[in-house]
Amino acid sequence: MYEQFRARANGVGAEVYRFKTRDESLEFVLQLMQQEGVTRAPGFSAIWAACPFLAGIDLAQLTERIPGLSFDVNCEAAAQALVGITEMDWAVADTGSLVADQSAIEQRLASTLPVIHIALIRTDRIVADKTALFQRITPKTSRYIAFITGPSRTADIERVLTIGVHGPKRLVILFIDEMEGVDK
Repeated sequence: MYEQFRARANGVGAEVYRFKTRDESLEFVLQLMQQEGVTRAPGFSAIWAACPFLAGIDLAQLTERIPGLSFDVNCEAAAQALVGITEMDWAVADTGSLVADQSAIEQRLASTLPVIHIALIRTDRIVADKTALFQRITPKTSRYIAFITGPSRTADIERVLTIGVHGPKRLVILFIDEMEGVDK
């Protein structure tokens, strides 16, 4: 199902990568932030919403390596961030969509306000379609279910497509096969 998801997500402008371990994916995230020029300067910072992926990771060490990376997600920080990082709950193969219970405001802020959204997800959380998804989640128990399909896009009445008007201009999805020490 990963290949189907990847093809669909790439088709709507997302970038999709797959890593065997959490450590490999973490290194990719850190390098990506360095390449994008994440710093403490307004408009160039990064925010990382609390998530199971971070369990057991030395956050102080990460902020030393990437000046401008913060784990304190609030509206002001998100509005000024270049990069936002969140963990998704599910991936829907037939649409290339990510799905998350974003009842926590920090998840919404980090996934919608920054220019670049890095979405982390376990590879074993891919489902075939929405029918399979709604066998696992229900709107009755989740207050805010978000579906994310590609970077933000909108078109005017003349069908002129614009990317990033109502959300991130770039969506980078990282699938992780093995998440040692992380339970979701």
